[in-house]
Amino acid sequence: MYIRCTTTRTKATGETYKTFRLVESERIDGKVKQHTLLNLGRYFDVPKSQWKSLSSRINQLLTAQTDWLTIDLEESLETRAQYYATQIITSRSTTLDDSVQFETVDIGSLELVRPRRVGVEQIALHAVRQLTLDDKLKSLGFNQHQLAASLGTIIARMACPASELATHGWLQTTSGLGELIDYDFEDMGLDRLYQVSDQLWKHRKAIETHLYQQERDLFSFSETITLYDLTNTFFEGEAKTNPTAKRGRSKEKRSDCPLVTLGLVLDGSGFPRKSQIFPGNASEPQTLQTMLEGLEGRTGSTVILDAGIASEENIQYLIEHGYHYIVVSRKRKRDFDEEKATLIKDIPGQRVKVQKVTVEETGEVELYCHSQLREKKEQAMQDSFSEKYETALNSLHAGLSKKGTTKKHEKVLERLGRIKEKYARAAQHYEVTVVPDDDGGKANSISWKRMEKANSRQPTLESIAYAPT
Repeated sequence: MYIRCTTTRTKATGETYKTFRLVESERIDGKVKQHTLLNLGRYFDVPKSQWKSLSSRINQLLTAQTDWLTIDLEESLETRAQYYATQIITSRSTTLDDSVQFETVDIGSLELVRPRRVGVEQIALHAVRQLTLDDKLKSLGFNQHQLAASLGTIIARMACPASELATHGWLQTTSGLGELIDYDFEDMGLDRLYQVSDQLWKHRKAIETHLYQQERDLFSFSETITLYDLTNTFFEGEAKTNPTAKRGRSKEKRSDCPLVTLGLVLDGSGFPRKSQIFPGNASEPQTLQTMLEGLEGRTGSTVILDAGIASEENIQYLIEHGYHYIVVSRKRKRDFDEEKATLIKDIPGQRVKVQKVTVEETGEVELYCHSQLREKKEQAMQDSFSEKYETALNSLHAGLSKKGTTKKHEKVLERLGRIKEKYARAAQHYEVTVVPDDDGGKANSISWKRMEKANSRQPTLESIAYAPT
């Protein structure tokens, strides 16, 4: 939308004069055409420097963008924008049917009381009903109050994920879900949300089976891919009454807290099939068989795992039960041949090459993937570890000549061992020598030499193994 100035000459006297119009561009049949929205007349006196602001403001008024975009104009220009927008709206109006009635409303008398949001809730509720989850909960014995609490808990996790306490407040003061399902959440106590969470967990298997079946029927997808992975979460308290809360390696760096491990099986389309809570100290490879049992996956389907779960025992289990698999290989030795590799991404500095190798003994197919970006990242990490390792060695060596520091040969070797353990990734590339004094009781000096880099002979690789179809 813009303002156009046109010069016109009268036929009688030859006198020229200017007219102004508000013009809008639109695409018709692939061609851009302009049409006049409003004739501004000969006496339009707004300075040309303000034309763009004026036309933008008129467009804003016509498209109802005032709630999120504001164009500030001086009072006289704002008055013109309002006037011109009203004229355009009036010209667009059509003759109304006699049955249409209008009432005058005093806007100043309107009052906003208990505003509620219903957008996400409406979509989530539609999904719940399309999957007939509410009917399934009724068949499992959920009464009216339990069903409302279940829907409130589930939809709150979709719209505003938080604790039961925060969910309770959200349902009572923010969400319009109660109006959508005709239930007053303001009369519902907090304990009901805790109780219904336990009830949902009790019927977890039946609910998971029902949802997956409905999703499969709704989207008509095939069960050819199964993805499995684990994560864990921690409790800030001691969780003494939770038998599965155990201390282990936390993926959130909170090994100081008791953990639980969550295993999740998904199909190739990303829909969950099965979940399971394991103790926080559970060995990841040992959970695979527990998760796959009872899935009744058809023979020949493909299971995708990461290296943490792809143990030899699990690979053998998949083979014996007729599964194909794609895993990140645990093998350390990888013979990458640049000449036999295929270039699949040819961008300077970001090249990716893949080499396919078939293992004759097992029939496995291995893919060696080399990425220049990955190699740079690995090298930067290795350099960082090496720098920290050398700093620790320097500190240990400098202490040999300082008063009050460790000098005994045996103690120095112990400290050196701890440093090597802490920086194991860097220490494997160094040769360290501790020279004792003549008596052998104290350490005289510490020297080290960095050996050939591990990745100087071949690029950093990521290997993937899979059973051929």
